[in-house]
Amino acid sequence: MTEPLYEYVLDHTREPGVLAELRAETHRRNGSQMQISPEQGAFMRVLALMLGARKCIDVGVFTGYSSLSVALALPEGGTLVACDVDPATMAVAQEFWDRAGVSGRVVPRLGRAAETLRELAEDPAEAGTYDLVFLDADKRGYCEQYELALALLRPGGCVGVDNVLWYGKVADPARTDKNTEAIRALNALAVQDPRVDASLVPIGDGMMLCRKRE
Repeated sequence: MTEPLYEYVLDHTREPGVLAELRAETHRRNGSQMQISPEQGAFMRVLALMLGARKCIDVGVFTGYSSLSVALALPEGGTLVACDVDPATMAVAQEFWDRAGVSGRVVPRLGRAAETLRELAEDPAEAGTYDLVFLDADKRGYCEQYELALALLRPGGCVGVDNVLWYGKVADPARTDKNTEAIRALNALAVQDPRVDASLVPIGDGMMLCRKRE
């Protein structure tokens, strides 16, 4: 995508003011490239609304852009479980959840994502009840997280897996590092999985979007 075309995309993307403020705050920090793009955030908000989502999970909160994007789409009484391992960035996310007035909908969970997802999946009251799960952390654990996400989703619910183009590395046979190979494995699993309808969406750094079949 050319720079002028991307500017056009941004000019035609709805980004609530609080998200624009969070994006500016994040860009002043190390690792700001881990934040999802505004158009991806808008896509996720619309997806949550289309699903009529009330229960969601965000794995890899960082400073909170993806979680806030989804939380803004939830109705009163909706819940988003926000998973990350870094208390410092989680504190930034908490500040902006508070600022946006959605902190009552967000349940922060510090710790390894797979452990949190497994704990939820093993709870009969939680398994099969979630509408949307977004995976954006621990690339080597993507296949495990994907399986746990499917256990947590209701029929018709969706899992989105971020960075599945991995800056183009997935299409470069010379790239054989563990992260790239893990993302290739996830893509191969999802596209052939009879339990889901799958689409690799070329938004941001690529998102594998899978709908759990009835």
